[in-house]
Amino acid sequence: METWPTLHWSDWSDTCQTLHLWTQVAGKIRMAKSPPVNHWWHVPLYVTTSGIGTSPIPDGSRTFAIDFDFLAHRLRVTCSDGTEESFALEPMTVAAFYRRVLDAVGRIGVDITINTRPSEIENPIPFELDEVHRTYDPAAAHRFWKALVQADRVFQQFRSRFIGKVSPVHFFWGSFDLAVTRFSGRTAPAHPGSPILPQSVTQEAYSHEVSSAGFWPGGPLMDAMFYSYAYPAPPGFDTATVGPATASYNSDFGEFVLPYEAVRTAASPDDALMEFLQTTYEAAANLAGWDRKALER
Repeated sequence: METWPTLHWSDWSDTCQTLHLWTQVAGKIRMAKSPPVNHWWHVPLYVTTSGIGTSPIPDGSRTFAIDFDFLAHRLRVTCSDGTEESFALEPMTVAAFYRRVLDAVGRIGVDITINTRPSEIENPIPFELDEVHRTYDPAAAHRFWKALVQADRVFQQFRSRFIGKVSPVHFFWGSFDLAVTRFSGRTAPAHPGSPILPQSVTQEAYSHEVSSAGFWPGGPLMDAMFYSYAYPAPPGFDTATVGPATASYNSDFGEFVLPYEAVRTAASPDDALMEFLQTTYEAAANLAGWDRKALER
């Protein structure tokens, strides 16, 4: 398959919506069992060599992990005591997936209760009642993971250039995107909140000044894209000059965007994406007066 695969929303929208909800089940289990970390860093998933997963989750003296394998198309629950459960990733409702995950986790001895209301989704259906979302196309899931692998790889390189506080490269299951965030070290004004998130969540996430970039697999109004924003956005950020030429400022989103397709078809996808990450960061840092000499390698 292509190193940077095609990823048009219309080709896999039903699978994308189902996967979004499936990952929320795993993510909420991680969130419920993990000690809180600043900016909600205890809740995301991570790109792996075969899919996406939770990383080790504490459970008493043991740890366990939940992994989506998009090569073998299986959901695996593994434990540090050697026990393992798995089942095939195949078309099934969110309600069925939720039951199977909780059964698998229970069989390895983990006692868990989660909030079954999906996060950051309009008109959410509780997991145990969702008989609507049921599509799983293995080829589409594989393409999505391959795109994540490439984005994660470049994000990791970009992350390595910063010696100030910087997040790991997280996959956030609420917004269903991959993100990496740099911090200036200064506190930020209280975030005004979001229509689909409690204010307490956004204020913790944006307690400090940030320049954040990410990859989003798309939606009904826009195909997959890379994005970059600043909070708080300094004056002049929206009119800053950034690259490559296919990048632009989206006033509806309040961030710079770069179509995934433009990166995929560029002469050098890595260079095009790195240019976007670097120039949008520089726009935020320069306009906000970050101490770049102290923060950058």
